[in-house]
Parts: sequence; C-alpha cells; structure tokens
Amino acid sequence: MKNFNKVSIVIPVYNEEKTLEELVEAVEKAKIPEGLTKEIVLVDDDSRDNTREVLKRLEKKHSVHYHEENRGKGAALRTGFKQATGDIIIIQDADLEYDPGEYMKLLSPIIKGQADVVYGSRFLGAGPHRVHLYWHYLGNKMLTCFSNMFANLNLTDMETCYKVFTKDVLNKILPRLKSNRFGFEPEFTARVARARFKIYEVGISYHGRSYDEGKKIGWRDGVAAIWHIIRFNLFK
Repeated sequence: MKNFNKVSIVIPVYNEEKTLEELVEAVEKAKIPEGLTKEIVLVDDDSRDNTREVLKRLEKKHSVHYHEENRGKGAALRTGFKQATGDIIIIQDADLEYDPGEYMKLLSPIIKGQADVVYGSRFLGAGPHRVHLYWHYLGNKMLTCFSNMFANLNLTDMETCYKVFTKDVLNKILPRLKSNRFGFEPEFTARVARARFKIYEVGISYHGRSYDEGKKIGWRDGVAAIWHIIRFNLFK
C-alpha cells in the first residue's frame, strides 16, 4: 500500500457566483482519511458574472488561477492539474450537484491499494438523486455504453464529474490530454483504459440542476463526445 500525504481538489469554475462560496466551504469541511492534508485548487475559465470577486476573497486561503479567455472545462482542469501538488487528485465541479461529503468513499479504494482511478457513479443507486431531465440521463447512459465498447470497460457513468486518481496516473496522462471542453470526460476514460490502470466505481448521490438553474452541458457536447470517444480510443 502506498503512502499518501495530500489530496488536491481541483475545481474548474465558470459563472458560478451563486454556488462557489458554499461549495468551497463544503470542500473545506469534507472529511478525508486520517493522515491526509487537503489542498484546494480553483481555476476560473474567464467567468463573466461576479465569480472573480468571490475568487479574490478565496485567494488568501487557496490556490486560485485565472484564464483570460474562455477555453472550456478540460482546459481549466489541465491548468489545475499542473498546479496540484497532492498524491491524489479529486475533480470537483463548483455547482453543488456533487457532494464533497462523499470524499471518504471516493478515496477508500485508492487508500486501500485497490484502485488507481475511482469514478463516482450517479447510476449505482447510492444516496438521494434529484428526479428530472430524462433525455439528459438517457444521453449519459448511451455515451457511457459507447465509450465502454471502445475502452472495453463496464463503467456505469463515464460522464460523471467525480474522478479521483493518483499522481502517478496524472503524470502519465497529463502530457497527452488535449480536450478543452467537456470532451475531457471521454478522453480521460480512454487514456486511463489504454494505460491499463485499475479503475473502480462507487455509488454517489446527485443533486442535478436544470438549465434554468445554470446547467451548462448541452446536446452539442453530447454529439462531440461521440467523436471524442472514437478519436481517443482508436488514435493517440
């Protein structure tokens, strides 16, 4: 079993003035295994609301970085990954759809030496789930199935935000990551599958937003994901 000392929580941010402070507070309070310290890395992807004012207040406590033009979630994550100094990395969205209170269960397979990568699945039945957006749900299931066919995995939720992985995983795949937008999700999955890392899933709760409440991913991203799945599984 490896000796882990620090967890880096990387948070890409775009127009989340309404939820950001509450989310960061939840991350600060979230329990992690004994002996680990916590690092929070925030990357603003050129927000146009008051998000940057919130981030300026957080600079005193956390690692905060800014894009001067909107480049997408994947680009923001790459910026955050380069700043992360932890032995384990957790990807955390800034919108309160995912509960930092579940870090313990997400980290457990890695701490026990069972996994290199852990996905938090919204479809394994653990915890409360908001009931809405059937077509969004169906699209996620179809994309996961399509990704599994190429990657030879049996994931239930490829598009989940919660991906947790070791620094060794990051060091191997970071130089290859290319996707700027939501194509990060299928690309990451293809990269870790091709590298034959040990992948686990755990069930998580999910408090999904509607588009009126600020949800950003749309059908165009779903169509693009099909190409990303083919591209990153069949080509370098």
